[in-house]
Amino acid sequence: MQIPRSQLLILGALAAAMALTRLPMTASVLHLQDASWAVFFLAGFFLSAQWRWAFPTLMAVAVAVDYTAIRYFGIPNYCVTVAYWFLVLSFAVLWLAGTWLHQRLTFDLRGALAAAASLVVSVSLCYLISNGSFYWLGDRVEPSWNGWMANLGHHYWSFLKASLIYVTAAVILYLVGMQLAGNAERVRSSG
Repeated sequence: MQIPRSQLLILGALAAAMALTRLPMTASVLHLQDASWAVFFLAGFFLSAQWRWAFPTLMAVAVAVDYTAIRYFGIPNYCVTVAYWFLVLSFAVLWLAGTWLHQRLTFDLRGALAAAASLVVSVSLCYLISNGSFYWLGDRVEPSWNGWMANLGHHYWSFLKASLIYVTAAVILYLVGMQLAGNAERVRSSG
């Protein structure tokens, strides 16, 4: 099976964005928040037909980056518990939301609202799964319902905000790229 070059370029760009924002040597120097959640959402949108190899590849990149950060950059392994496995489900939610959006996107107000809603809902579900599994299964705190409710809101906004910013930036880059490609094609066909 021949994989289109454009799909490989998209995967490479998304994997690089994830690695650059997860590794402490670049993320902290450039003050970047982790782009992983946006990466899986965008990958679902742009690579939905390639899910058999692209999703596991991005999961492998995420794990390899975490391993590298812990092993070589002194990042504490506090978040690596049995709940770490739930990241597969968390990231799959984002991927599936991107895939859903790809199949239904229209370039009008309705499409923009669907895009925003699918991102917010999928990030929220991803957060519930990742935060809930860590809190209840991570064996780092004495879990209680009240404790989880108090903990639940601590980082939600930062994850949602980062995802919104990265996805918006990707959409702008995509639209600019499409405009430039269209202009180049018009120049070629007229000359």
